[in-house]
Amino acid sequence: MKNLDALKEVLATPKKIVITTHRNPDGDAMGSSLGLFHYLSRRGHDATVISPSRYPSIFDWMPGIDYVVVDDDQKEKSDKLCEEADLFFCLDFNSLARIDRVGERIAESDKPKVMIDHHLDPDPFAEYMYSDPTASSTCEMLYEFIKMMGHKDMIDDVIGKSIFTGILTDTGSFMFATSPKLFRTVADLHEVGVDLTYLQNKLFNNQNEKQLRLLGFCLTEAMRMYNNFNTGIIVLSLHDHKRFRIKRGDTEGIVNYVLKMRHMRMAILVCERENHVKLSFRSKGEFSVQEIAQKYFKGGGHRNASGGVSYETLGDTLRALKELLEVYKEPLNAEPDF
Repeated sequence: MKNLDALKEVLATPKKIVITTHRNPDGDAMGSSLGLFHYLSRRGHDATVISPSRYPSIFDWMPGIDYVVVDDDQKEKSDKLCEEADLFFCLDFNSLARIDRVGERIAESDKPKVMIDHHLDPDPFAEYMYSDPTASSTCEMLYEFIKMMGHKDMIDDVIGKSIFTGILTDTGSFMFATSPKLFRTVADLHEVGVDLTYLQNKLFNNQNEKQLRLLGFCLTEAMRMYNNFNTGIIVLSLHDHKRFRIKRGDTEGIVNYVLKMRHMRMAILVCERENHVKLSFRSKGEFSVQEIAQKYFKGGGHRNASGGVSYETLGDTLRALKELLEVYKEPLNAEPDF
């Protein structure tokens, strides 16, 4: 990590610290933020987590979640915290543009910033930078960060649950981005009392009837197959959002069902919103959806899991996707590497 010794000195005395993560936070974003919150609080710091937008209700069980400040709902409190902060921790994103209004407040501050993130091509906005694109998740990096600080013994069941949450969600329950090092980390978390079955039930067996009916609709009516390109696209219109009263987190994981078919190499979830179209990309093997999201849809992420946005109409967005299938036809039709 860049400037680790200097950061140890900064954290040697109590500070007012703002921890923030990307908009529309997922398990890795919330897990790393809350894990760091507990760690810093135990060290005597006045730490607060600011999320640019509301987190999905699936994370309501997480220890410390009630202390999270949601910028969309608490702008004045969020601004005050940023104004008074002595230090900022930026987790699971690598550009202040990813956090909208909160990013503007942080950019305006002359106080130091710490970035811990595993995405490619980070912007050099932080004085203290820990970037590792080979890591499975920011939560895996947080575990290493606490070890670097010399406080591995502080990782208990509470911090461990947060860290394990991000690892589970970002690896798709150990389907992506795994390594021997990651499993050694997971073994350590088991040893401090983290219950994998408990987390699996909280994260993956905690849906309501509406979410299951939405999944059924997506697979039976909203899924469009492009077998010539080994690709499936699920499309949800504004009408569908209103029909199913879709809220943040309701579509989590749905795109992955397309990849359960053996020959599928790419899956895309297309969600029409009031002023834009949100896209979630998934892939198998060496085929990179990160390139597509970054190059064509102002997004990014990882090789097998990325997101983007289109400001065209839903129809124009779908036509653009079909044109891209032709562009990537050769790698999509290559022999499976999985």
